[in-house]
Amino acid sequence: MKTTITHKANQYQIDLSKPLDISIPITSKKDNVNAWYVDAPTIEPHKESNFTGSIAAGFSTNFYDISFNPHAHGTHTECVGHISKEHQSVNRYLKQFFFLAEVITVTPIKQKGDLVITKDELENALGSKSPTALVIRTLPNTASKLKRQYSHTNPPYILEDAMVFIRELGVEHLLIDLPSVDKEKDNGKLLAHKAFWNFNGEVRLGATITEFIFVPDTVIDGTHFLNLQVAPFENDASPSRPVLYKIK
Repeated sequence: MKTTITHKANQYQIDLSKPLDISIPITSKKDNVNAWYVDAPTIEPHKESNFTGSIAAGFSTNFYDISFNPHAHGTHTECVGHISKEHQSVNRYLKQFFFLAEVITVTPIKQKGDLVITKDELENALGSKSPTALVIRTLPNTASKLKRQYSHTNPPYILEDAMVFIRELGVEHLLIDLPSVDKEKDNGKLLAHKAFWNFNGEVRLGATITEFIFVPDTVIDGTHFLNLQVAPFENDASPSRPVLYKIK
C-alpha cells in the first residue's frame, strides 16, 4: 500500500503497509516501564454486585477497568498544559498528526555528575536540517528501555540551551526515548520544558513533547514521515502511538 506525498513542493513515497511503531505499550505487568514513583498500571475486570467483566470468570463479556498515569507508564504526548496553571489539553491543541520527521541518535555525555544531551551534539547530528518533528534516540539503545524502572535513577536529560536550539530550529514536535526532557529531581525548574514551549514568551500552544518512545536499531537515522497517533483525552498528556514511515 504505497502513497506519494507532496510536501513543500517535494514528492515523497512511503509504504503504509510497513509502519515503524516507536511506542511502548501500557500493560498490567509489574515490569511495565515506569517513572515518577507511582505503582504499576492496573488492567482488571470491572466488578459489581452480580457481575465480573471477565469471560474467563464465567460472564458474557470482558469489561475491564484501567488505571494508569500517562506521564509514568508508557509512550505519551504532552502539551504546555503539563506545566501551566491553565492545564491546556493536548487533545485540543494538537490538530495535525502527520509530519516530516528527522530521526537522530545521540550519546548523552557526562557533565557535573549527570548524563546530558548538549547543543553541540544536536547540531552535529542535524547538520543543516530543520525538521518539523525531531525523534531523538539515545545510546546505549537496548530493549531494557521497554521495562526500565526509572524512579530515583537520574536518567539523562536535555540541557536548556540545547532545547532553545531545538525550538529556534523550528521543531514543533519533539520525541525522545527518556521519561522526561528535564532532570528527574530539579526542584521544579523544568528548564527544558519551559524552553521548548517558550513558556516565558509567546507560548507555543500547538507544540508537543512525546516521551518514553523506543526506536529500534532497525530504524535508521534520517528523514521519515511521522504519524503521531494520540488518544483523545482532555488532559495535558495522553497515551500515544507514534509511527514512522521510511521514505522510498
